Amino acid sequence: MDTKHRGKKCRKWSDLTTRQQTVTLVLGSIQLSLAATAWADLAKRPAAQVNGPKLVWTAIIAINFIGPVLYFVKGIRR
Repeated sequence: MDTKHRGKKCRKWSDLTTRQQTVTLVLGSIQLSLAATAWADLAKRPAAQVNGPKLVWTAIIAINFIGPVLYFVKGIRR
């Protein structure tokens, strides 16, 4: 039985090639590492050194790769 999601066929982990699984795991690890590093930096950094509210940056960091990169580029006052 095929599972469907919004009219598209869903793929199972076992349907992916070894290379696709490896790329997915590597990219996922990078994303989690970036987010964890950004959240740790935000937690230790005084609010005066952050552009905007820290609560907003907490949410922005959760946005895939873009959030943590955006925090390090725009969120920290230099």
